[in-house]
Amino acid sequence: MDVYKLDVFTRQFLETALWAECNHDSGENCPPPLDRDFSITDFADETIAKLKKDCDDFRETYAELLSQAGDDEQNSHDFWLTRNGHGVGFWDRGYGEAGRLLTEACKPYGSVFLYILNGKIHCN
Repeated sequence: MDVYKLDVFTRQFLETALWAECNHDSGENCPPPLDRDFSITDFADETIAKLKKDCDDFRETYAELLSQAGDDEQNSHDFWLTRNGHGVGFWDRGYGEAGRLLTEACKPYGSVFLYILNGKIHCN
């Protein structure tokens, strides 16, 4: 799958995943972020398809709330961080009630665990 043909929201979502998550397969005591050794072209096609589906569903379902928040890049960044329980996200951007509701909206999507298999990034 050509990741550069993906929409901005999904592409930024993948970039955020690389930046925010660690390469636990590195063998290092303090695992480096995935973006040290991988790029969005390293995602397995089935992983891209699954994550794109989540992005499309989230954007469609919560379009009105997202319009009260950031742009597509910021919103996709916050979608990854919030759904995975990182220390920042929709709730701390100053979006008020929209931020609170978007934070709650992320919960049903659950966390995503990324792992490396045969040089490609996969997810649970």
